[in-house]
Amino acid sequence: MFRWFEQRLNPFPAEEPEQAPTGFFAFCWHFTKGATPYLIITAIAMAGIAMTEVWLFGFLGSIVDWLAQQSRESFFEQQGMRLLGMSAVVLIGLPALVWLHSLLTHQTLLGNFPMRIRWQGHRYLMKQSLAFYQDEFAGRVATKLMQTSLAVRQVIMSVIELLNYVVVYFISMFVLIGSADWRMAIPLAAWMVLYGILLYYFVPRLGQVSAAQADARSTMTGRIVDSYTNIQTVKLFSHAQREAGFAKEGMNEFLQTVHKQMRLVTQLYGGLYFINCLLLFSSAAVAIVLWRGDWVSLGAVAVVIGLVLRLFGMSQMVMWQMSTLFESVGTVQDGMGSIAVPQRVVDKPNAPAIDVSRGEIVFDHVRFHYGKEKGVFDDLDLTIKAGERVGIVGRSGAGKSTLVNLLLRFYDVEAGQIRIDNQVIADVQQDSLRAQIGMVTQDTSLLHRSVRDNILYGRPDASEAEVIAAAKKAHAHDFILSLTDAKGRTGYDAHVGERGVKLSGGQRQRIAIARVMLKDAPILILDEATSALDSEVEVAIQENLYQLMRGKTVIAIAHRLSTIAAMDRLVVMDKGTIAEQGSHEQLLQLDGIYAHLWAHQSGGFLLDDSEDHAAVNE
Repeated sequence: MFRWFEQRLNPFPAEEPEQAPTGFFAFCWHFTKGATPYLIITAIAMAGIAMTEVWLFGFLGSIVDWLAQQSRESFFEQQGMRLLGMSAVVLIGLPALVWLHSLLTHQTLLGNFPMRIRWQGHRYLMKQSLAFYQDEFAGRVATKLMQTSLAVRQVIMSVIELLNYVVVYFISMFVLIGSADWRMAIPLAAWMVLYGILLYYFVPRLGQVSAAQADARSTMTGRIVDSYTNIQTVKLFSHAQREAGFAKEGMNEFLQTVHKQMRLVTQLYGGLYFINCLLLFSSAAVAIVLWRGDWVSLGAVAVVIGLVLRLFGMSQMVMWQMSTLFESVGTVQDGMGSIAVPQRVVDKPNAPAIDVSRGEIVFDHVRFHYGKEKGVFDDLDLTIKAGERVGIVGRSGAGKSTLVNLLLRFYDVEAGQIRIDNQVIADVQQDSLRAQIGMVTQDTSLLHRSVRDNILYGRPDASEAEVIAAAKKAHAHDFILSLTDAKGRTGYDAHVGERGVKLSGGQRQRIAIARVMLKDAPILILDEATSALDSEVEVAIQENLYQLMRGKTVIAIAHRLSTIAAMDRLVVMDKGTIAEQGSHEQLLQLDGIYAHLWAHQSGGFLLDDSEDHAAVNE
């Protein structure tokens, strides 16, 4: 039975997630798709429970009157069928409603509903551009996703169930009490007004504080996660105390919002308890006065006092639920700032997959400024022939990395086109484009998974033999076999730690090279691919890299010019323009920027900007 209800709502829907609306209610409603029927049924069940409970209080008043007015001998003969009907409601009807409501709430919705939101939100965030993540703490984004999924569930279920329960319960209670004598409903009406005033004053303020608290919580978490993620740098610079202070600042900002919230809660709780006491006193007083005047029966007095006592506890529960609701409202509003952000780089509708048969790359009058008025490229023209190996040379800020980022479509160009085999990359699927490009970067980042999983990232369907062959080509096999992690996993099963922190820079680089070798894409980008390797290993891997380059279009970026001097063509970039291009020998004969850089290198690396400028201006 439990499993049947647990399987009613699919937590991992297959349809592609869309951008959520930026309006609050539209944002929440966006994530109810698929869950709506179950939410409606739970609301109906809750309304039935509320009406039944109020009716039972009314029936209790009738029992008091019967007991006061009828003889013991004839009591069951006169009221037996009514008592039997009430017994059926109490023993069968009400438990059945509660079971249905509980099964739908706890088995169908509480787990699956927020998981659907996390699943959809995560897949949407995974398609955000690189710029989105460069502007955010990774921990902050993850925290907002986790918090928002639970908050949306709380908002939807509270609005549909709690408010439905409260409205039905209060209206039913008001009608029941008023039907005995309208004067007995006066204290309840006054209490409702005062209760509404409390809600009107405190709940929005709690919502505002909760929004600030949610933002402070995600900032605090982001700061802590940032310290953990960069723990090696923290220890290297002996800044543990500095990081503790940075985290303390975030914690203190969060704590201030907690103090503000708790002050409001204390005032709210005290005010609520006071008006509840007023209601109990006034209702009992009015009921007793009316009973003395013979306007109401003893049963009506019992009903009024019983309902007020029930309301005593329920009003506190409702108030806390309302406070939680508005806390969730604040959390949702805060999370919308990350989850409902439009994606900057999107595929066109029905975009086809790219077909790379040759690998020719054309940058055609490309302009790109990172959204600023001026910047990297104003009018870049560059053609890389199919199968050509091109080295990109230039100082920091010359545009080398931007060139690669645009080719990978991490950003969209502001003008012009980038084409691969006459296909505009903005018109094809991003995933298919990147599937055709293998890249090894200087700053190698590995997933906190096994060595095997990291290499298989290049081609998930590869066999074990192919994984080992790629590792051997990258001269990684021997050190992989010697690895052991904290849980005793060894070799290719050993986990490498977050971002590969358990491995040396050279080991991470070799695994990254193995990953790209396994991928075997027709276009290869090497961005300082061997910079972290010692000379002996670099020489050994270079031979395999040259084998990998055969038949591929290659773009190689290096500050150590000796590593790319053998490329078919070298392109020298300066301030976003192509200053020179040609073979190594041609550029030396040209006696320009490249020749001066070559002549003035120290140990094979580019000098810093001041030395470069001095060299060029000699």
